[in-house]
Amino acid sequence: MKTALRLQEELSAHFERAAPNPGRSIAVLIPCHNEEATIKSVISAFRQALPAAAIYVYDNNSTDDTARLAAAAGAIVRHERHQGKGNVVRRMFADIDADVYLLADGDLTYDATAAGALVDALVQSNTDMVVGVRVASGKAFRQGHRAGNRFFNVLVARLFGNGFTDILSGYRVMSRRFAKSFPAASSGFEIETELSVHALDLKLATVEIPLMYAERPQNSASKLRTYRDGLRILGKIVMMYRALKPLRFYGTIALGFCAISLAIGAPVLIEFAQTGLVPRIPTALLAAAVMQLGFLSLVCGIIIDAVSANRREFKRMQYLLLPAPSQGGPVPALRNAGADSERHAG
Repeated sequence: MKTALRLQEELSAHFERAAPNPGRSIAVLIPCHNEEATIKSVISAFRQALPAAAIYVYDNNSTDDTARLAAAAGAIVRHERHQGKGNVVRRMFADIDADVYLLADGDLTYDATAAGALVDALVQSNTDMVVGVRVASGKAFRQGHRAGNRFFNVLVARLFGNGFTDILSGYRVMSRRFAKSFPAASSGFEIETELSVHALDLKLATVEIPLMYAERPQNSASKLRTYRDGLRILGKIVMMYRALKPLRFYGTIALGFCAISLAIGAPVLIEFAQTGLVPRIPTALLAAAVMQLGFLSLVCGIIIDAVSANRREFKRMQYLLLPAPSQGGPVPALRNAGADSERHAG
């Protein structure tokens, strides 16, 4: 097992050698809420790693100087009124045109020096998403967060298939065709889970690269609420399983109803076979009603599964309308990023 220090040395050496593809426009997307303590450093780090990239900071109702400091640091600052990281990411993907999208947090926990290598990996391997797998140093991961991350990784792998070892990482590079065909529905921190499941559902090509994950500075507070956001992520996984795997979801419910019906009705059937009488009419009616619910759930699953297959085909067709990362070219909207920065700063 490599030590964190050894891994950091190897990663640093690799990232120094890697260089982003110069022929493609890159947008660095940084959703922020009250990150005045770190936002200037984050922008400076990404500017150094990706000099040609347009850096966008979307301020999400901050009550501090996040927006002003981001504009002063040279970022293109915009605002999103609807609270929540998912709402911000949805707005970013809708507003911004680029060949490559790099999504990161504004809390200085992700290694900006890895940005070039992540972009390079996306283009060279012609994939649609590169995920920075967090390798925590020190106390960057609280014990509860570490256990929750493992639980959600295992749960998503069981329900949707293997493909990711860190579905909650907020450091990702995505292709244009991924971002523009992603039907974002999340409002909060469950957005990373939705991004991962979308890639698994459409069987898109993805790559994971291990990265050092640092602690937040002492003057910066996390916005993640362990139990509330954990329950929201769990609920999102269940809802996505219902929407994307409806036959399995409703089929499981149908099996449950059938098992309950048989458990209730078995004594009645046995007594009928022995005596030819049905003395417990209410029990027999209850068993029949529960069995009907089981068959109704199964029929719902079959119908919704057909609808889900059509929606998956439509998403796939939308995805195929856009060029692959290795075929993309510069996006004119980002050629004058400096002028855009002046118009939107502040």
